[in-house]
Amino acid sequence: IEQPTFPKITEMCVKMIRRVNDEEGIKKLVNETFQKLWFTPTPHHDKEAMTRKILNITDVVAACRDTGYDWFEQLLQNLLKSEEDASYKPVKKACTQLVDNLVEHILKYEESLSDSDNKGVNSGRLVACITTLFLFSKIRPQLMVKHAMTMQPYLTTKCSTQNDFMVICNVAKILELVVPLMEHPSETFLATIEEDLMKLIIKYGMTVVQHCVSCLGAVVNKVTQNYKFVWACFNRYYGALSKLKSQHQEDPNSTILTANKPALLRSLFTVGALCRHFDFDQEDFKGNSKVNIKDKVLELLMYFTKHSDEEVQTKAIIGLGFAFIQHPSLMFEQEVKTLYNSILSDKNCSVNLKIQVLKNLQTYLQEEDTRMQQADRDFILENVSACLYLNPCVLQTLRSSTVSVRTSVIFIILCLHNVFCVPYLIAMGTDPEPSMRNKADQQLVEIDKKYAGFIHMKAVAGMKMSYQVQQAINTCPKDPVRGFRHDESSNALCSHLYSMIRGNRQHRRAFLISLLNLFDDTAKTEVNMLLYIADNLACFPYQTQEEPLFIMHHIDITLSVSGSNLLQSFKESMVKDKKKERKPSSDEETESDSNSGSESESEEEASKPRRLRKRVDSDSDSDEENYINAVMKCLPENSAPLIEFASVSQGILLLLMLKQHLKNLCGFSDSKIQKYSPSESAKVYDKAINRKTGVHFHPKQTLDFLRSDMANSKITEEVKRSIVKQYLDFKLLMEHLDPDEEEEDGEVSASTNARNKAITSLLGGGSPKNNAAETEDEESDGEDRGGGTSGVRRR
Repeated sequence: IEQPTFPKITEMCVKMIRRVNDEEGIKKLVNETFQKLWFTPTPHHDKEAMTRKILNITDVVAACRDTGYDWFEQLLQNLLKSEEDASYKPVKKACTQLVDNLVEHILKYEESLSDSDNKGVNSGRLVACITTLFLFSKIRPQLMVKHAMTMQPYLTTKCSTQNDFMVICNVAKILELVVPLMEHPSETFLATIEEDLMKLIIKYGMTVVQHCVSCLGAVVNKVTQNYKFVWACFNRYYGALSKLKSQHQEDPNSTILTANKPALLRSLFTVGALCRHFDFDQEDFKGNSKVNIKDKVLELLMYFTKHSDEEVQTKAIIGLGFAFIQHPSLMFEQEVKTLYNSILSDKNCSVNLKIQVLKNLQTYLQEEDTRMQQADRDFILENVSACLYLNPCVLQTLRSSTVSVRTSVIFIILCLHNVFCVPYLIAMGTDPEPSMRNKADQQLVEIDKKYAGFIHMKAVAGMKMSYQVQQAINTCPKDPVRGFRHDESSNALCSHLYSMIRGNRQHRRAFLISLLNLFDDTAKTEVNMLLYIADNLACFPYQTQEEPLFIMHHIDITLSVSGSNLLQSFKESMVKDKKKERKPSSDEETESDSNSGSESESEEEASKPRRLRKRVDSDSDSDEENYINAVMKCLPENSAPLIEFASVSQGILLLLMLKQHLKNLCGFSDSKIQKYSPSESAKVYDKAINRKTGVHFHPKQTLDFLRSDMANSKITEEVKRSIVKQYLDFKLLMEHLDPDEEEEDGEVSASTNARNKAITSLLGGGSPKNNAAETEDEESDGEDRGGGTSGVRRR
């Protein structure tokens, strides 16, 4: 009938209106734009302007058919709320105009559907108009009260296309909201609605049944109280289920159930849907009967959840979900808990069943939210039913490798109170699916606005959970889980979390220290998780110099403590095992005494002042081999201490590599790092970072350790020599970790060279030297610019 609005205008409107929940400035701009465009009253004589407005709105609604209409509801709520206390209410007046004209357009489109040339176009526009009316009804149902009788005939639409089904469903949703608000509706009108709805329930599929039963619930419970009408319908489907159950119990292999499968599926779904909206244990339904209907329904539905046919199982679970909304206590029955938990936690269970259980939980939580809001109470969903399934079974499904299962989980998480959902949202913010990431990140921002500092309290738990999720969805189990995106950006997976925390210095420092504490040898954190944390620390979006300097400062502290503990435990394990060895022969004693002597001599030299020690950096390759051979002879037969050393040392290796990476990335010298003090004013280190390009975090030794599965592999002589060399390098590093002020200039250089040599060897041969020039504000005092740890002594 009318020409459609330009597609570009519709596209622009769609992009703008989706920003309705952005920061306050953008939100205000969006509201003002659409108030002028749509929600300003139109002069009554300007029919052309009104038609353009109607077409524009319905085009935008049609364009958002697949992405949802939350934006429209939010926009309308914002605008109506802004004029609640105003004497002149232009938005309300504009809404009344729009609803009246939308109804007029519906009638025009209905008349034109007989035109075969434009039937498809007009059918689509009819759906868009009715959908828009439903959106208005959700926010202001009073606007549609006078049009209810006009909408009722559309319940008799003959369904041949998807658009026809959408017309019926949206009309049912409108009448559900509007009919209870009508004053003294005619009995004929109400009876016609009830009959139309019942015919649709009997004739069509799940979506139509669900909306029509819901509408029938509103009409009967709130207006007509025609309970006998509903009771007859319930008994029809409940009786069919009971009969099919009895036949199956008598002969599970009977073909009767297969032949009647469509009737079985319809009955399971319809019984559940009716139980959702009607309490059949009321006397109005069952009269004086003492039979407990809800228990009978539970028993019946539970029976078919154990059926061999997955489709039958799914419909039975859907029915259960409906029944639990009317009777939440049924969720606490032991057989129900066992059923839900087994489906969610069983890795071999059908994905479809998992998704359906999650949908049941989501629907239940949403209904609880609606009930509590209608009761005008604050919504704090800390009830047992949420926790019961959230931990650990919903977490188990969050770790699913199937995108559809993980997508279902987020809707449940969003229904939960903030104290529960923050770690889950952090974990979902690392999901490879962009839509899930964006939804989770946006929700975290909303929580942070409402509860300042709340995110910080759950940040570490969220990062640990994100590692578990990444581990579960890792498509190649042989490859270690990494903590950055495998694309050109190489952003940390938890970048958004860090960007939310970094603005508060106290929260940022506490968060970083908590992560670095995981590398402590007493924390016993698994190596792959340490790699994941190190990846994130290496790739976080640091903005000021203070952030990486603070990390390197605490890396030095951790190294000085954990490094000493590591060496001591390794040395003690060798001594203990050596005492248990058999008594050596006279020849062996001579050789052993010789080796022990060299070890004692080495220990004695280590305890002397450094200026009296041998120049370690001048040792030849043959001397290094002698050291390795001497320690190899002291190794116990049991290789467990070696494995323990190799595993625990990965944390220190990662910290060394992380520090070296941050030095190279930010262009820091050792003098800059050594001069840093966390107690100084924040302004001193508040300068922006000059990031270097092409600097990547690649901890080769840890990656090799994980890929070779050394912790579970047989230790060869070659591996033993490698671990012993690592031990000696650690020993050398710890000896030269803290340069003496009393040393002469040459000796300081020797100590620095020794430290650099140890680090180069520990990091797999990569040079620790930082070739970047110092920034202009740094002092060029000739201090070492090599790798290594610095500043431990002065702290």
